Amino acid sequence: MNDSLRVYFAGDIFNHKDLVGNLLLADAIKSVSDGRYHCILPQNLEQTTGRSIDIRNQDLLEVMRADLLILNFDGTELDSGTVVEFLYAKSLDVPCVVLRTDFRSGGDEEIGGNPWNLMCSGYPRTEVMTLNGMAWYQEFYHGSDTTKTALDRLYEKLAGKVITRMDKVFKTPSLLPDNPVKTREIFRWALNYAGGGVENLISDTELDELISSKKNKNS
Repeated sequence: MNDSLRVYFAGDIFNHKDLVGNLLLADAIKSVSDGRYHCILPQNLEQTTGRSIDIRNQDLLEVMRADLLILNFDGTELDSGTVVEFLYAKSLDVPCVVLRTDFRSGGDEEIGGNPWNLMCSGYPRTEVMTLNGMAWYQEFYHGSDTTKTALDRLYEKLAGKVITRMDKVFKTPSLLPDNPVKTREIFRWALNYAGGGVENLISDTELDELISSKKNKNS
C-alpha cells in the first residue's frame, strides 16, 4: 500500500479564515505524513462552468473518488453542504475523520456526547476529533517568537493528531461487498439517487477502476 491516499477535505469555504485555515492544515497533513495523505480542497478545484449544479456534482464525485474524508464540523450550526458530503460518503463506505476545533457546545446529545445534532453521529468507519482551538492558539501564540513559528507548530501538531485518526479509521474493515460487481451497483445507485447530472460524469469502466484502486489500497 505505497500509493498516496486521496483525502477530500470538506468544510466551510466562504471567507478568508476558512480558506487559509483549510490550506494550512492540508499542507501540514501532506508534510507530516511524508506525502501519504494528499488533501483535495474543494476551494482549489477548477470550475469549468458557472452553473451551481456543476459545482455540486464535481464535489460529490470527488467524495466518491476519495479514500478518506476530513470534515470540519466547526460552528454553532454545521455547514449544510459538509453534512450532505458526510452522509454521501457514508452511503459509499468512505472512512471519515470529523474534526471540531470550536470550543462552543451545541446539539441535542446526552452529556458527554458530540457537540452537534445527534443525527450526524453514530456512523461506522468514522473517527471524531474535538479540541479547544482557542486553548491551542493561546499555547502556541504565547510560546513562539513569531506568528509564522506559532502557526507552523500549531498546524504540525494538529496534522499529527488528524493523521493518527486517519491511520486508525482507514484500517477498519470495509462494509462493501467483496464482489466488485455488487460494489459497482452500490456506487451507480449512489450516483443515480444524487441525480442532477452527476450520474453521467463517470462510466462503468471508470467505476470499476476506482473500486479496484480502493480495494488495493485497503489490502
